[in-house]
Amino acid sequence: MLRKTLLAGAALLLAPMPALAQDVTVTVDAAKPGSTIDRHIFGQFAEHLGSGIYGGIWVGKDSPIPNTRGIRKDVVAALRAIKVPVVRWPGGCFADEYHWRDGIGPQDKRKSSVNTNWGGAGEPNSFGTDEFMDFADLVGAEAYVSVNVGSGTVQEAADWLAYMTADPSTTAGKERAANGHVAPYKVKWLGLGNESWGCGGSMRPEAYVDLMKRFARFTHNLDPKQGEKGPEPMQRIAVGPNDNDTTYTEAVMAAWKGHDWAWNIEGLSMHAYTTGGWPPSYPSTGFDETGYAKLVKAALAMDGMIAKHSAIMDKYDPEKKVPLAIDEWGVWLAPLPGSNPGFLYQQNSLRDAIIAALHFNIFARHADRVRMTNIAQMINVLQAMILTDKEKMVLTPTYHVFRMYVPFQDAQAVPVSLDAGTYTQGDVTMPRVDAIAARGKDGKLWLAVTNLDAGKPARIAVKFAGLMAKSAKGEVLTAAKVDAVNSFEAPNTVVPKPIGGTVAKGAVTLELPAKSVAVVEIGG
Repeated sequence: MLRKTLLAGAALLLAPMPALAQDVTVTVDAAKPGSTIDRHIFGQFAEHLGSGIYGGIWVGKDSPIPNTRGIRKDVVAALRAIKVPVVRWPGGCFADEYHWRDGIGPQDKRKSSVNTNWGGAGEPNSFGTDEFMDFADLVGAEAYVSVNVGSGTVQEAADWLAYMTADPSTTAGKERAANGHVAPYKVKWLGLGNESWGCGGSMRPEAYVDLMKRFARFTHNLDPKQGEKGPEPMQRIAVGPNDNDTTYTEAVMAAWKGHDWAWNIEGLSMHAYTTGGWPPSYPSTGFDETGYAKLVKAALAMDGMIAKHSAIMDKYDPEKKVPLAIDEWGVWLAPLPGSNPGFLYQQNSLRDAIIAALHFNIFARHADRVRMTNIAQMINVLQAMILTDKEKMVLTPTYHVFRMYVPFQDAQAVPVSLDAGTYTQGDVTMPRVDAIAARGKDGKLWLAVTNLDAGKPARIAVKFAGLMAKSAKGEVLTAAKVDAVNSFEAPNTVVPKPIGGTVAKGAVTLELPAKSVAVVEIGG
């Protein structure tokens, strides 16, 4: 008996001790409202790439997969649940080789082609303008259409805008009506090219600016409601910076500053991916805590990039009339082994969800300048919300973060201060905790807290100015491992679970697990 007792004691000494919670104090000043967190910050991006469109959105009217006019019903329902505000289409690099007339009219009469950008896949053009607009309407999202500046013409772009927005009494409007949609489509956002510094034509900034002016001048939205003087004018987004390169930012903003009555732009795009180095080599599955920490640290660079380009924009636009639209962002990893490398298919882990939450927090802190973003991409490509395989569909951890953050759409940011602490893994050091808060359109106060530390829980003591908290309840997303994913076989490995806070004397204490994201409603 004594020997058994000694052995049991030794086993307890050798067993790993549970990690102790790290204390973090967060102060929320609920009495000082800040900038509005524009709902378009939570936008999506769908490019003709891999199975993002075909199989992901479009299955055709004759498919045994339940569909509405060829569009997957399960995907539409999932996207409606996260209140997608805007979808960017048709690309990406694909946009600057897309010719819109190939994708209208009877399906059996449409021109087929090859997608030279992404894996040499066949492009049947089954999903074209009318199908995209139908999809956006089903989802409840605004349309962000990118016109072909790289290989197209101003006339082609102008004709496309006429097809989408002209009155049905016109020739262009009659053609649209003949294809099944009498009323003009609403085109809220228009992208004037894509990555013109790269796959969109490798143009010098000066060359792009000259071309941009022509497209801005002659691509008119002909719907009186969306025209330049209408109540809901279309917003034209110019090509802007790639990561930290400021040459396009300077050139486009200088041109905007000097624009005259003949042309204008209403936004500047920015593309910045979390890769950890180029070409992307980090795996989407089977990585350890070091791989987790390095990529999370890389994601935090988004804050500095926005600040850098915002400072240049402020020189020309101190009133912040021109928004910075980060219309491509997300985790770009190595293609999943066994997949076509040109299809950019990767799994989506808890790590990616945490990175998404950090991006939302960064965008919210720059809400005075950042008023639209589009994660790359929506389905089956890069950091996707949804993965599909024939009739099967699974929601990724990133999807769940988007759903958790829905209360922040069009909410008013309130100041948050905290001593974030430090998380260190190997030679990687970063803040341990990140947080934002906002008052929703319904008047409720919401707090989002992310614990970046992969090994230690965090005890969050939340104090309030201008509010006596009476309750705290919400959801938390975490999993046993940093590389946990949702698969078709195990779709609920990483899903939100309820979390509540302890309330005492108007303050709230949250016990936050390691590597987790929580969104909590504070009752007052």
